[in-house]
Amino acid sequence: MKRVFLFYIFLLIVTGLHAQQADSLYAFNDSSRIAKHPWRAAIQTAALNVGVWGFDRYVMNEEFAKISLSSIGHNLKNGFVWDNDKFSTNLFAHPYHGGLYFNSARSNGLSFWESAPYAFAGSLMWEICAEKEPPAINDFLATSIGGTALGEVTHRLSSLVLDDSKSGSSRFFRELLGTIICPSRGLNRLITGDAWKVKHSYYKHHDYETLPVKFTATFGDRYLANNNNLFQGSNSPYVEFDVTYGDPLQETTNQPFDFFSFSTTFNLIGKQPLIGSVNLTAKLLGKYLEPVKGHKMMIGLFQHFDFYDSESVIDGSGYIPFKISEAAAFGPGMIYQFPAATKVTIRQSSYLNAILVGGSLTDHYNVIDRNYNMGSGFSIKSNTFIDFGRYGNFNLNLQHYRIFTWKGYDGEALKDMTPDDLLYLNAQGDKGNVQLSIVNPTMGINLSPKYKVSLGFYYYMRNTHYTDTKLTDVSSQTFETRLGLRYTF
Repeated sequence: MKRVFLFYIFLLIVTGLHAQQADSLYAFNDSSRIAKHPWRAAIQTAALNVGVWGFDRYVMNEEFAKISLSSIGHNLKNGFVWDNDKFSTNLFAHPYHGGLYFNSARSNGLSFWESAPYAFAGSLMWEICAEKEPPAINDFLATSIGGTALGEVTHRLSSLVLDDSKSGSSRFFRELLGTIICPSRGLNRLITGDAWKVKHSYYKHHDYETLPVKFTATFGDRYLANNNNLFQGSNSPYVEFDVTYGDPLQETTNQPFDFFSFSTTFNLIGKQPLIGSVNLTAKLLGKYLEPVKGHKMMIGLFQHFDFYDSESVIDGSGYIPFKISEAAAFGPGMIYQFPAATKVTIRQSSYLNAILVGGSLTDHYNVIDRNYNMGSGFSIKSNTFIDFGRYGNFNLNLQHYRIFTWKGYDGEALKDMTPDDLLYLNAQGDKGNVQLSIVNPTMGINLSPKYKVSLGFYYYMRNTHYTDTKLTDVSSQTFETRLGLRYTF
């Protein structure tokens, strides 16, 4: 079922992107002609929470959704804690949900900065009012900040396929795909009737000349080693989507997210999670420079979102390769391109980020659904891209994360706690710090202008130090390889 669903989306994207580039366009950021409806956005944000709460309460009969005025008052009095939900729930699902809040405003004509407060307000409303469980500070940060990032990406990606001049089946499938990519926008277009109104001017939602888009899809096989063992691991087919939106080395517009790189990997079958990774680097603001003739450079402030998830490779081994998150992160960055020499182009990108909330696999803390630590820290990233023209390209991606967990727990008291007590444990995990490094060289060998053979290698390293001397420090390494066929749109 997963494969059928992903393949269906893939076909829709292929159709949409190819057709979208053929007609006349208008600039994406032409907000002067778009009416703003802040109150309608606020009502839709609140209605989203009420709808999700109603489903949890009356369809799923979830205990946490059985709220009352007393539970709301208790949440206000008790304040925020660090909760114990699953890694994917806290550090991907919550940011995705925040994107729905954000796009309730974005699809009502509000700008990026005007829409961001709606993600914060929607998250705060949910945490205080929609659950009996205490509000979670990690949820609020990940949902609000991570949601703003994912929300803007999905809003812009949906613009690539929407075309208000179309009708019939073409229009239906474009609207369907746009809704899959950005549900809040699709719902808003249904409410306003924009989903079926045919226009003969200003009918496009993206300007490819101002903001070029490069989209690639890779299908292949992924081998993930068990505890760094060359001959013990598991294979699974995967699909990876990569989008490079805009060109940071062209002086065009300077709005938030006019340049971003976004990629996500889906594991189609096997023991690994459906969503294996999500990576986003987006420009919030920047300045284009030409320090030396022929050299291009952009310096700016960037927002980052990174998510790597895995589960045990071999049943019964108890070894989980990695869990890495950078759900809310900002920092300065530089992109530098050297002049082409003999048709070889070199581009270097470097970033330094402050991590407001992130996560990493732990070896000791295991409470309710959580087997990872949360905390704050920093990350350093480097990407070197070399294009060899008609032969192919080489990409070296280096990432290093340092996350500090400062709010621990009493291990002895933990043994006597009831399930209700654990909800109020309020711990980030095992007190200490972790260093996480990823080394990822990738090579693309051209078969034709559109097709490449993609060869990738990932090496994951983790060194965790625990403040409690009763807990053993752990160093862990493992790797994965990928072989796939890449298609460029």
